[in-house]
Amino acid sequence: MSISEFKYKTRNPAFRELIKEKLKGQHFMRLMDFEITEINEGEIKGELNIEQKHHQQNGFLHGGVISTMSDIVMGFAAFSLVPEDFHVVTAELKVSYFAPGIGEKAFAFGRVLKSGKKLNFCEAEIYIENKGKRKLIAHATSTMASILPEEMKNKK
Repeated sequence: MSISEFKYKTRNPAFRELIKEKLKGQHFMRLMDFEITEINEGEIKGELNIEQKHHQQNGFLHGGVISTMSDIVMGFAAFSLVPEDFHVVTAELKVSYFAPGIGEKAFAFGRVLKSGKKLNFCEAEIYIENKGKRKLIAHATSTMASILPEEMKNKK
């Protein structure tokens, strides 16, 4: 199945600008040095130059880094489809790890599988690049909940 089969129409024509603005508030993402490289309707891509700080005790890319990368690309993929004044939060996240992350660079590809009024079902793939070769090391799924504007007013 190709990625083009999962295309959805955004309900917010300014989604790219809003995502770029929201990325400024992604402090943990910046702490990790994870970077969003492509923003499309229902699809987000990012990459990470792997450093020692990203490793766990055996020298593999830490599972928490992989999980965070997955969460970010799936969350913003869902956000790209909701109306302008809505917010998106993670309601559920599952990550399956296929292989140790050994390499110089990691890539995250997130997309929306099903977009709804309140729930968005997403998936992500994490690849590692080692000596010029890419390998799929993890797959994630999530349910992203849309938060209505009036619900956010009650939270502040």
